[in-house]
Amino acid sequence: MENLVLVSHGHFCTELKNSAEMIMGPQDNIYTVPLLAEEGEKEFLDKFETITHSLDHFIVFSDLLGGTPCNILSKKILNGESFELYAGMNLPMVISFVNANLIESQSDFVTEAKENTVKVNERLANDVFDEEDE
Repeated sequence: MENLVLVSHGHFCTELKNSAEMIMGPQDNIYTVPLLAEEGEKEFLDKFETITHSLDHFIVFSDLLGGTPCNILSKKILNGESFELYAGMNLPMVISFVNANLIESQSDFVTEAKENTVKVNERLANDVFDEEDE
């Protein structure tokens, strides 16, 4: 089973995991590493390394491209670490990860995030017009 590490500014990553578990049930292979306001790079890295030290393989979802958690982990990749890092995490990405693990398949997390980002007003308007055409 694949492991997922969620990293973010503040407790967003923890609450995102909680929301995913509300929908999908407990997820023992999803870990969270929040960067708290009183912490710096060293504290964040220590937490990250403590969690990932025992994991054979893992994927990381970060909250914001160019944000501190993503930047810190990008440095690790540039220095030779090997893990997949995705920025712009959202609930559909996490659910896609869980589903892929359940059926032992690959998922395109970026596509999942994009396909689930919609302006609902437009979608509703299009559905109403489609129904009128029938």
